[in-house]
Amino acid sequence: MVTLAEVAQHAGVSASTVSYVLSGKRSISATTRERVEQSIRVLGYHPNAGARALASSRSNIIALMIPLRTDMYVPVMMEIAIAVATTARLHGYDVLLLTGEEGPDAVRRVTGSGLADAMIVMDVELDDERLPLLRRTGRPSVLIGLPSDTSGLTCVDLDWAATGALCVEHLATLGHRDVAVIGEAPAVYERHTGFAERTLDGLRSRAREAGLRVLHRPCEGGYDAMAVTLARILDERPGTTGFVVQNESAVEPLLALLRQQGRAVPEDVSVVGICPDQVATQASVRLTSVAIPAQDMGRYAVERLVAKLDGRREDDVVLLAPELTVRASSGPAPSAG
Repeated sequence: MVTLAEVAQHAGVSASTVSYVLSGKRSISATTRERVEQSIRVLGYHPNAGARALASSRSNIIALMIPLRTDMYVPVMMEIAIAVATTARLHGYDVLLLTGEEGPDAVRRVTGSGLADAMIVMDVELDDERLPLLRRTGRPSVLIGLPSDTSGLTCVDLDWAATGALCVEHLATLGHRDVAVIGEAPAVYERHTGFAERTLDGLRSRAREAGLRVLHRPCEGGYDAMAVTLARILDERPGTTGFVVQNESAVEPLLALLRQQGRAVPEDVSVVGICPDQVATQASVRLTSVAIPAQDMGRYAVERLVAKLDGRREDDVVLLAPELTVRASSGPAPSAG
């Protein structure tokens, strides 16, 4: 087992400096902190949880609230959860996973029992009923998501409004004027889930500026649901030449249905996805897409939570800038070709 002294020797610092980096009890320069953290990673050092708990009156556990709903794309949620767990271990914390749809009751259970030192909360709604409790309890917490009111909260998220705007901007540049948005399942919008609502807001705002018409239709995903949704879109807006898909389970059914109807991608219609790179690159037509930075979201959330636990950070909001990668599914609108 690697010892603290071995980490200190590897990093070229004293054992007390390594201890201060781990505990945050003293200010350490960014350069030295990075060197120590690099040595911890290289050597695979794991602080003794029992000793740290006795010394600090902490459990050294972070609770991660990640409701696994049937209308959410679970692989992205789990990728974030894995990033949270691996980053937490780097800082000497274990993760308690709370997957039920318990809302405020789960917050009360964790804060009342002392099971965890802090919480990371996912699947955030614009007016999330868990937030008043999080504000009152005073226990360090970070949201992976952005509610309507961020006062007194620390939040990490992709800038979903900018994501929606970026998709529209790309299609507008290619000459598309009628765009359909195939969204998440209806329940996601009924809950006013932050990422879905903010994407629509950004998309619609940029569409107004660019003079595009936008039609948004939620979709359960899967072939049958996508067939009904696509038929409705083309009945209401037969001139639609651009699609933005924010529903991973609808991507392949949409591409298959377009092929069956003789609509070539991207010659007749363009498709832009908001999805993990793996979904975009493995689709039957490689999708132009905005990736979801799941690993960065999980890592940044833990780093800010640990800093709060150590008294080194105030509440703030971190929005990750979206990046659009152009692939084979988008091209000039037929009239603009």
